[in-house]
Amino acid sequence: MFKMGEDIGIDLGTASVLVYIKGQGVVLQEPSVVAIDSATEKVLAVGEEARQMLGRTPGNIIAIRPLREGVIADYDITEKMLKYFIKKALGTKKFFKPRIMICIPSGVTGVEERAVKQAALSAGAKQAYLIEEPVAAALGAGVDISQPSGSMVVDIGGGTTDVAVLSLGGVVYSNSVRIGGDKFDESIVRYVRRKHNVLIGERSAEDVKIAIGSAYPSLRPGETFEVRGRDLVTGLPRIITLTIEEVNESIAEPLDAIVAVTKDVLEKTPPELAGDIINKGIILTGGGALLHGLDSLISEKTGLHVYIPEDAISCVAIGTGFALENIEKITYNNKPQV
Repeated sequence: MFKMGEDIGIDLGTASVLVYIKGQGVVLQEPSVVAIDSATEKVLAVGEEARQMLGRTPGNIIAIRPLREGVIADYDITEKMLKYFIKKALGTKKFFKPRIMICIPSGVTGVEERAVKQAALSAGAKQAYLIEEPVAAALGAGVDISQPSGSMVVDIGGGTTDVAVLSLGGVVYSNSVRIGGDKFDESIVRYVRRKHNVLIGERSAEDVKIAIGSAYPSLRPGETFEVRGRDLVTGLPRIITLTIEEVNESIAEPLDAIVAVTKDVLEKTPPELAGDIINKGIILTGGGALLHGLDSLISEKTGLHVYIPEDAISCVAIGTGFALENIEKITYNNKPQV
């Protein structure tokens, strides 16, 4: 018998980690960044404090993002990061071993699945379970996926976009591309370098994306944003002004990929469920859902209504917690590893 607060749901994202505790909701949301001393391999900072160091550290300090494109790129650093976040979330219960449900992108391999489970166990979990991101996102958005009725979710995270049609507690058809918010940032960096001959960092590119990033610039014409970088000709600092139309042009390629994978899933959805999706529309979740005009773009390209839940970023974390409470209803292969 598990007491209140003994279950933890973790959205282990490429860009950020969210921790959900049963009975308390989302208690922690921090960037997936770890700063280490390269000489001693000692962890110096985790989360927001480490993110502030990105691109600004002296030679012996390295700021690392241990997850790339939705999967673990550095196992040891991921384990240390998980330990830190679990300890911070539990507070006074730091010696307590919880059950943990962690979300994974729908396209991961068996090796990647085992790496995530093992990292959770090494970080202090009593039992570790996995749930696919679109399933968790749907649960967190309040969708009852246990019914024999089709629901469609597009979850856009930092490293991946997962699209799935759900029914009877599981995934009927899904597809995943390793494109998300990070690709938007990288595209903006490349565009500014190519068009303006100025080098900007990923943090500056993210600021641009948040300020004037848009999938549908005609809804906000004429907006501009100043960004600072290094002139590649003179080597000196330089300020340039970007327009919303330029930013839209810079992120066109990853936007097209997200639309393409959404249409692919729709085309391969069984006819019986396609009718349900026409009636319900598409649920858009994840941090990428907050990109201005993305719901309008997907709606235009698919002809379907697109709905963004009130707390789109937290949907996956909330869904992992709900899944632990109702694990018998989740059809994903979830024999716990202990």
